[in-house]
Amino acid sequence: MELFDTHFHFYGEVSPEEYFNSVKTPELAWLLAAGAGFDESRKAQLFAEHIECAWFAAGVHPHSASEYVHDITMFEEFKGHPKLAAVGELGLDFYYENSEKKIQYAVFDKFLELALDWKLPAIVHCRDKDDKFDAYVECYTLLKDFAHSGGRFVVHCFAGTPAWAEKFLELGAFIGITGIVTFPKAVNIHENIRVIPADRLLVETDSPYLAPVPYRGKTNNPGYLIKVAEKIALLRGCPVEDIADITTANAFKFLNIKERAEK
Repeated sequence: MELFDTHFHFYGEVSPEEYFNSVKTPELAWLLAAGAGFDESRKAQLFAEHIECAWFAAGVHPHSASEYVHDITMFEEFKGHPKLAAVGELGLDFYYENSEKKIQYAVFDKFLELALDWKLPAIVHCRDKDDKFDAYVECYTLLKDFAHSGGRFVVHCFAGTPAWAEKFLELGAFIGITGIVTFPKAVNIHENIRVIPADRLLVETDSPYLAPVPYRGKTNNPGYLIKVAEKIALLRGCPVEDIADITTANAFKFLNIKERAEK
């Protein structure tokens, strides 16, 4: 059984080799380090350069959007890197609103244009306050144009309603599921598992955040991805090996890296 963690964060406290060796499990076969700013994107690149089974994404998390509203040209240094598989993470976060909404929107739009220019998929963050959906509406507006222009994207760590899952799926979205699926009260996530088509499902840890049960409250890591897959398998009524096969195939397809992985 081989799993692909399509979203984790590497902050460089230790070397890439030391980190990977500390989290490696028999099931963890591939992984992607996501950037949430320029410096973190560089660390994600470093990880991918040192770990054969890893790739990286470069982007700006909406929390940090105000730092990049005037200029994102520094990200050009990542263009064409053989281990660059996606642009992200990027998007809108109205839950904390660490950057003004209009600034988040502007930076999100710039990076979607970058993804189109670089012909890479986008890793999208979308979060709103409880029972609010303004972030979803705004995300959908931008992603609709992006998809119609040929863009591909995943809504990572999706925690919206099944109705919103279906709207994004209509645009061709992939949906990333994290350890939240193991939380007993995450009813909406459990419902989402039943509406996401098999060929659009991705698994991720978003580590070091959102550790799954039974590790909830601890620092998360890619080695815990098996718990996400096991819970999805339980909800879908199939063997966990099937979830591993499906989501890993989806990851290679979404990221368009199968050919490179086989070299």
